[in-house]
Amino acid sequence: MKGWEAFRVALDALRGNRVRSLLTMLGIIIGIAAVIVVVSIGSGARQQIESQVEGLGSNLILVVPGQFDTNNLGNNAAATSTMQIKDGQVLADVVGDPRAVTARVTTGAEVRAGTREQFTTVQGADQNLPQVLTRPVADGQYFTSLDVDSRRRVAVLGAQAARNLFPGTDPVGRQVTVSGTRFEVIGVLAEQGESFGVSLDNEIHIPITTAQRLFSLDRVDAFAVKAPSAAQVPQLSEELWRAMKAQYPDQTFSAVTQTQILGVIGQILGLLTAVLASIAGISLLVGGVGVSNIMLVSVRERTREIGLRKALGARQRDVLVQFLVEAVLLTSVGGVIGIVIGVAVSVGVNELSPLPAVIEWWSPVVAFVVSAAVGIFFGVFPARRAGRLDPVVALRTE
Repeated sequence: MKGWEAFRVALDALRGNRVRSLLTMLGIIIGIAAVIVVVSIGSGARQQIESQVEGLGSNLILVVPGQFDTNNLGNNAAATSTMQIKDGQVLADVVGDPRAVTARVTTGAEVRAGTREQFTTVQGADQNLPQVLTRPVADGQYFTSLDVDSRRRVAVLGAQAARNLFPGTDPVGRQVTVSGTRFEVIGVLAEQGESFGVSLDNEIHIPITTAQRLFSLDRVDAFAVKAPSAAQVPQLSEELWRAMKAQYPDQTFSAVTQTQILGVIGQILGLLTAVLASIAGISLLVGGVGVSNIMLVSVRERTREIGLRKALGARQRDVLVQFLVEAVLLTSVGGVIGIVIGVAVSVGVNELSPLPAVIEWWSPVVAFVVSAAVGIFFGVFPARRAGRLDPVVALRTE
């Protein structure tokens, strides 16, 4: 039997039992669609985070307490920060520019403006943050070194926080209350967008010295350092680490670069996507078992047809190919339907939900190949059984 003839016979067989064929393909459709959606969400999340990290600039170094091992995530251990504001000058001496270093301490607090109140992230920072972390001010101004040194009660709002607390009005010059203490709003930061549904603009910046007094803190959570160029990042990160180690010999520090951060994010998201895709792929296995079962039923129902074909000269190989093509056609059609549904759902998730979803070009191709492979794997056994039927016995079967 030629290939085209086997395809035509298989297609006629599927058309003759449309409802049964559709129900048989259901497991394949669900499995392929689920894998497409999971992979697209994983790819979208990775691209969004990489874009946000790269948006900070390719020459940023974060000095944080604790160990950060990119080769073995299990060795990473958080540590209580012992860093002080004065350590910023040590790091500035290393990089050679005091404006290239910014200190931060982060906490959360109730913020109130008139009758409006919300719990938001409070960033204690210094005057260098907009330049080092690329956070431009859209309205008003950021606080100065004098504001930091004198512990002034001034605040700069994120774009979302400004809209929430002062809807329809200019917040600059007005007052907000942070943990019961009044602050004058002197500026609003430019829009930064969202990540996984969490607004990066829903925060308030106040001078780090004021934050330490307000929240009874005596630490700095992290320093961000902007290297003069991307080429100097590896050497400078080593020098920064040595400088902090000289200040605190008994403490562990890490100077983390963007390349290291992106590598860790890629590892975590890749592992998470693989696990979720594997779970979704279980339905493919179930669908394959269903295909094998239905093909065995089909062989039983068409035993006399097989006997007649063999009596007319069909070889064992011809019958095997006929049923194998039928199984592959069944899973391939299911795979195509699953790909269409998966792509449509991914587009809908990206457009209608806060989750990012990016369809990689290779995922539909791999999905189609896998669906065809499922048909081959689970179709071989019933096809071989059909090919081995004795024509005399088959023709006598009622």
